Amino acid sequence: MPKGRLEAFSDAVIAVLITIMVLELHVPAGTDWHALGHELPVLLAYVLSFVYLGTYWNNHHHMLAAVSRVNGAGLWANLHLLFWLSLIPFTTAWMSEHRFPTIPTAVYGIVLFAAAIAYLILQTTLIRAEGEHSRLRAALGSDVKGKVTTLLYCLGIGLSFVDGWLGLAVYVAVALVWLVPDPRVERHLTTAPAEPSE
Repeated sequence: MPKGRLEAFSDAVIAVLITIMVLELHVPAGTDWHALGHELPVLLAYVLSFVYLGTYWNNHHHMLAAVSRVNGAGLWANLHLLFWLSLIPFTTAWMSEHRFPTIPTAVYGIVLFAAAIAYLILQTTLIRAEGEHSRLRAALGSDVKGKVTTLLYCLGIGLSFVDGWLGLAVYVAVALVWLVPDPRVERHLTTAPAEPSE
């Protein structure tokens, strides 16, 4: 089946999630730097989660550009990914409004870890649907970056139980690694023959 509907729905969901997060930002009670500083943890957590959602949106776009169709399993795998992404606003607010304590920061990491696993499942499902000549499979190769990221989330979750700020530092590091869109798929798409438009 055509992939356009899946892509449009995913774009809309991610846009709504970003909107929900920005609505969680509160106007500072005063007009000085101290008042802004009081809201700074929430603002910084928003920036981190915005980067994560933006990264997923960007890489999701590139991934779907490398496939020609989706099947029923791909639709469910995509919904699975969107479920975990939909929890990011909740965990962001819980973690930041309480100034990054252990349990909320660990739960934030668990959601990031689950979203990463869901993304890998979606990726695998799309590759299987395309068959052995999948352009996505060729572009991703062994996907070391994706697998290392998953391990880093586990490290961040574990460190959160030592100190929430340590776990947060790992999540920030992972976000920085993925800040630039994954060039593997884009590079492959620019060198592969163009597909006929749908």
